[in-house]
Amino acid sequence: MSALYSRNKDVTRSRKTQPETPPCSPSPTSKTFRHDRLSRLDSGSSNTSSTDSYSDRLLSRTSSYTRRENRLSSLSKLEQDDAVKDYKKLYEEALTENDKLKAKLQVAQLELADVKAQLEKTTQKQERISDKSSMLEMEKREKRALERKVSEMEEELKVLTELKSDNQRLKDENGALIRVISKLSK
Repeated sequence: MSALYSRNKDVTRSRKTQPETPPCSPSPTSKTFRHDRLSRLDSGSSNTSSTDSYSDRLLSRTSSYTRRENRLSSLSKLEQDDAVKDYKKLYEEALTENDKLKAKLQVAQLELADVKAQLEKTTQKQERISDKSSMLEMEKREKRALERKVSEMEEELKVLTELKSDNQRLKDENGALIRVISKLSK
């Protein structure tokens, strides 16, 4: 209890700059506790002759209770102020954290845009390469087809040269036969 009292004492010292509030009326429960304690003190006291000292003690206790209640109410007000300050502090912290997160989000979005641009460039390069490779494939096919045609034409040329030579031989034989027939017919 002494720790609570010293803490309350510190709180009231720090609050002296603010105007003090009028004492609160004691709560009904504190009144009954006070009444019970007073009745116990009254019945247990063997010195009933000095009513002044008893009333002084009673007044000092009452005033200490009132001071204690004032301290407690001021403590609760401080706690409420602290809670409001805590909420304000939490709100400000949340705002700063949100700003940081927004900045990180913007950086991440910029990085994402860069990555998308690089991906697009790479995709276009791949398409060009695939186009080039498909063009190369087509050129290779055309080249093979042309080579086949060239080889076929060479074969045909060989056949043609053979046919020309056969044709020349047949012309020569035909000319010889004509001469033989013309000699025989004379």
